[in-house]
Amino acid sequence: MRTTRRSVLAAAAAAPLAACARPSGGPDVIVVGAGVFGAWTAEHLRRAGKRVLLVDQMGPANARASSGGESRMTRSAYGRDAIYTRMALASLEEWRRLSQRATLPLFHNAGVLFFFAEMVDYARDSIAVHRELNLPLEQLDHDAMAQRWPQIDFTGVTLGLFEPEFGALMARRGVEETVARFVAQGGEYRLAHATPGPDGHHVLLDGEAARAEAIVYACGPWLPKVFPELLGQRIFVTRQEVAFIAPPDGDERFEPAALPGWADFNGGDLYYGFPNLEGRGFKIARDTHGPDFDPDTGDRRMSEDGAALLRAFADRRFPALAGRPFTEFRVCQYENSSNGDFLIDRHPDLEGAFLLGGGSGHGFKHGPEVGRMMADLVLGRATEPDERFSLATKATVHARTVL
Repeated sequence: MRTTRRSVLAAAAAAPLAACARPSGGPDVIVVGAGVFGAWTAEHLRRAGKRVLLVDQMGPANARASSGGESRMTRSAYGRDAIYTRMALASLEEWRRLSQRATLPLFHNAGVLFFFAEMVDYARDSIAVHRELNLPLEQLDHDAMAQRWPQIDFTGVTLGLFEPEFGALMARRGVEETVARFVAQGGEYRLAHATPGPDGHHVLLDGEAARAEAIVYACGPWLPKVFPELLGQRIFVTRQEVAFIAPPDGDERFEPAALPGWADFNGGDLYYGFPNLEGRGFKIARDTHGPDFDPDTGDRRMSEDGAALLRAFADRRFPALAGRPFTEFRVCQYENSSNGDFLIDRHPDLEGAFLLGGGSGHGFKHGPEVGRMMADLVLGRATEPDERFSLATKATVHARTVL
């Protein structure tokens, strides 16, 4: 059965009613936070036969969530970090299946192009990992790229890596669809404000105590606020600015059939973006960490300096967009760990409580696999988290190495 966007939202809103048809008794697991990590954790726990309550204070992938917004990149190139390549592949299969069932697409297979001034370790390691895993990855020189994508000015570029199997995920829609299907299959969703209870088995939902065998806190940029002493200096939240530009009227060169998702690794800053997905405009963003940001009170208007940087880059690298109007601005946030690795671990002091976060600006694509890994930890299928995702490896000195 195919769903519409309206039915997705209606299913989520009606989720508490779905619980009435369930056997008596409270949930086995409560997941706090209905972003991409929390939604997929809830879904994997439901598949394992657990009674799951998913809670969010503003709704799945809401406008203040890191999982909100139009689009997110999915890609397999991660330099030497093969663990993320494998996770991206496993997650892509879940996204494809979900997209095939949805009325509107959740995945646009436009491909992804990374381009570089020269052969660097990140590109060299990505090539090696793809060969090891037998994954398609096209290695292109300047002339090949210029001929294939003439709408891009490749001045200063000598090397490109193109991933034909990847592309763009429709972020907000994808999370809404995940939650709606979770509910349709027997999960419970509730709109409520959650705060930790007196122990790891209790949480306060709008001030009322709820108990479960396990409670997963997947609170995105709110995670350091929920556990300030533990995570206040280990998960830091930054302000990230995004813009959309109107392509020239009738110009098909900026449509997904003609232009892939892209990332420019030249110079000190990393810029990335998407073609004109679903008519929303050409997306452009700067990946460099912005200033500290409060997800509750932060101003989400684009800064003049940020708009000027994005305009200058677009005019230089995409000449046909020079002078074209901005159609939309977005401000979201990264919730960064010290080096970009995720946090998937138990709370060190509260038995029954689990910590999930640190998406670090690249986590959305991995949602299905992150959810599976957290579910395995909750269920005891994994006795310990992967070392890279443990709390013990989260330092207070921030130096991102995962790109």
